[in-house]
Formats: sequence, C-alpha cells, structure tokens
Amino acid sequence: MELDNLEIVHNLAENRFEIWIDGQLARLDYTEDGDTIVMMHVGVPYEFRGHGVAGVITKAGLEYAKSRSLRVIPMCPYVATYIRRNPQYAELT
Repeated sequence: MELDNLEIVHNLAENRFEIWIDGQLARLDYTEDGDTIVMMHVGVPYEFRGHGVAGVITKAGLEYAKSRSLRVIPMCPYVATYIRRNPQYAELT
C-alpha cells in the first residue's frame, strides 16, 4: 500500500478525517469546541491495519489542529501514543 497516494478528506459535516481504501473507510473522529479539538477515535478497517494508515490520518488531524492553534485532547489511545512518539506535537496538548 502506497501511503503517499492516500487521499485524506476533511469531512467537516461529519467531524472527521477520512481515507477511503478499496471502498472502505478509515477515519479519525473528533469534536471541536472553541479553541479545543478532542480526538475521539481512529478506526482503520482490519485488513489495512499495520500499514501506517492510522498514523497518516492522525498526522493530518494534528496538522489541522496546529494550523488552527487548537489545543488537542487525545481521548483515543492511538492518538495519545502517536503524540508521545512524535514529540513535535506535544505542545498541542
């Protein structure tokens, strides 16, 4: 799977970042309130797990938060782990 070719869509109506792979949805669900974004859940279809898809979509969400100067609350354990492993995003929490 070519991670560079994945198209990330920011679906504002559904409050999520999406990547469609072979007709299946990988997503990062969030809620945004004022200057805070709560990252609730990252979900990747089973057959695409372990390929870095969750990391790609999490990075997109964190870059969005950074660009809007939002404080990130990582409710999702995956997002919290991603931030620990990528300390450049620690300042957002």
